[in-house]
Amino acid sequence: MKTYLDAILAHHRQRALADPRSFQELFDLASRAPACRGFTSAIAHESQSHLAIIAEIKRRSPSKGHLNINVDAAQLARQYELGGAACLSVLTDVEHFSGSQEDLQVAREAVNIPVLRKDFTVDARDICDARLMGADAVLLIAAALTAEEMVSFHDIAVHLGLDVLVEVHDERELEVALTANASMIGVNQRDLVTFQVDHERAVRMGGVIPRGVVRVAESGVRGLDDAQSLRNAGYDAVLVGESLVTASDPVESLRSLRCA
Repeated sequence: MKTYLDAILAHHRQRALADPRSFQELFDLASRAPACRGFTSAIAHESQSHLAIIAEIKRRSPSKGHLNINVDAAQLARQYELGGAACLSVLTDVEHFSGSQEDLQVAREAVNIPVLRKDFTVDARDICDARLMGADAVLLIAAALTAEEMVSFHDIAVHLGLDVLVEVHDERELEVALTANASMIGVNQRDLVTFQVDHERAVRMGGVIPRGVVRVAESGVRGLDDAQSLRNAGYDAVLVGESLVTASDPVESLRSLRCA
């Protein structure tokens, strides 16, 4: 069955095929970019005392439509930092999430915490672009890549100084992530076919991710009860988008989540 991810990946792969830029030139340029803020280390430090929050700036989604289409990325980033977010996640996909490179750049300039580029990495040049636009971490989705691509892309990101969040859905994808020496793994609770959130998936997966790997739960975190359940399952952090970006008071909503 075709999923929303299939359509998004097809779009990004078509764009990559039409991109005439040289990977080596981009890599050399990205290698000279200013130092990254430590994304993984920020989560590891925060999680020693409580659940770390990766707060997401997200204007819309394919399944829910507009969430906060006119959000001021810089202002929301400052609210997230004030509320105690350990890190930011910023959507840069234009066509499907109404995100942009500018959203990431203005958000990062407004705060001191590290920023993840949340997008669909299908080409090695996407990783260079993330570094050049100022991201501190990049997302690699196991369901979107071959095992060989995962290893290669992870290696490129590390060489460029980026931290990597490897997203998985099940034990098979976890093995792919571990083969790439992933040090930070995110478990997406949302089913790619039904769009339904499966909290039991995250709880199950939390128990099989090896010690020493930073564990992140993604999608479907609606409030303190969800956050506490995930903390109890062994997660170091949760990535929260919809419930924060639509909250009337993002600062207080975030502070509540940090109580887990």
